[in-house]
Amino acid sequence: MPPTFARTPRAALAELLSGNRRFVSGQPVHGHDVTAAAAVASGDQQPYAVVLGCIDSRVPLEAIFDQTFGSICVIRTGAHVLDRAVCGSIEYVVGQLGVPLVMVLGHERCGAVGSAVEALRTGRRPDGALGYVVDRITPAVTEVGVHDPQAHPLAIRRHVHRTVATLRADDLLAGPVATGEVAVVGALYDLATGEVALL
Repeated sequence: MPPTFARTPRAALAELLSGNRRFVSGQPVHGHDVTAAAAVASGDQQPYAVVLGCIDSRVPLEAIFDQTFGSICVIRTGAHVLDRAVCGSIEYVVGQLGVPLVMVLGHERCGAVGSAVEALRTGRRPDGALGYVVDRITPAVTEVGVHDPQAHPLAIRRHVHRTVATLRADDLLAGPVATGEVAVVGALYDLATGEVALL
């Protein structure tokens, strides 16, 4: 069952990070071996957090936070890029389900951010919808300096900060954020260690 105590931003964040510590230590409560019975037992949807992460296959969000059915809502896009559907989904989860925590989770060696760095360095923007993703990441790359040797890792962090700032200013989230009912936090997943660190 999802935690019933995690109805404040602080409690929700503590539960997510506690799950990550279980994952890193190799002592998950839920792990990957979740069953259909666990899905049925989850009952009504009462998530305590929404995690916006990347599509990277090495970062399965329920697993790295050791969460089971019904605990967290997960949204994944390339480099956690926002669009109206993503923002609307987060607004729904916060407004209709009473979720107190939104986490934006970036990760090391993000390919989408790498694509944006490469596009700016070469002047070759990808076609199609991938170009849209690159365009959304480009301001972070520009802010850290496209020719900085550390542009890729720096832009990953900067893009997380920018996504958090955008969500905090969202028309339907700004009020609950200002009163402390909802928190929007940024974090980074380390592919080498499995650890999540708040930014």
